[in-house]
Amino acid sequence: MTTTDTAKVVAVTGASSGIGEATARRLAADGHRLFLGARRTGRLETLTGEITAAGGTAAFRRLDVTDAADVRAFVSAAREHHGRVDVLVNNAGVMPLSPLDALRTDEWDRMIDVNVRGVLHGIAAALPVMRAQGGGHFVNIASVGAYEVSPTAAVYCATKFAVRAISEGLRQESTGAIRVTLVSPGVTESELADTISDPAAREAMKTYRAVALPASAVAEAIAYAVAQPPQVDVNEIVVRPAASAQ
Repeated sequence: MTTTDTAKVVAVTGASSGIGEATARRLAADGHRLFLGARRTGRLETLTGEITAAGGTAAFRRLDVTDAADVRAFVSAAREHHGRVDVLVNNAGVMPLSPLDALRTDEWDRMIDVNVRGVLHGIAAALPVMRAQGGGHFVNIASVGAYEVSPTAAVYCATKFAVRAISEGLRQESTGAIRVTLVSPGVTESELADTISDPAAREAMKTYRAVALPASAVAEAIAYAVAQPPQVDVNEIVVRPAASAQ
């Protein structure tokens, strides 16, 4: 672990696996103090223990980003535990792809609740805290699906287009005190595809994900944005596998 005088308090949603877990490990190694949230507390406990054993600083709380009150409690707990909240990584997401004519409206609602409302709940909870302390940084995780649409992914892409729009609006309204970074990964090794229940979409995703980034590559991009000095705001990062056309 590296400790510097630029260490920050970083809260991460969806921290139990994939990009969230990799980000927690990477930022802890940089000396930042982590507060981790997800529904799977067993995994959070293991991750927190491993970070602490390696010399880092981390704590966790169960979190459901679809519940605005729970997100407020999460941010409040992070502040109480570490004294402030410098960065919120809005990472939690789901991707149950299916063609629109499959009419999986429950899955559409789930994507909207987690991918869009979850980000809004994070902003609503952390923005007053950051304004009161004189600054802060939102890192919102989108997708290359925020820039293009593909079959079976219409609703998922819509949610990521929304995250992109919300991030840009927040940036324009922040007048420099609050930094905003949108990180849009291409195909990344994660459990995200496990939420696909439509058989055809699941099979197509196996081909689509044949070339994938390790989650650690996305964590590196997040670490880069977080490490910039206060006067530098890295607004958008798109990270794709070099061998992929997607």
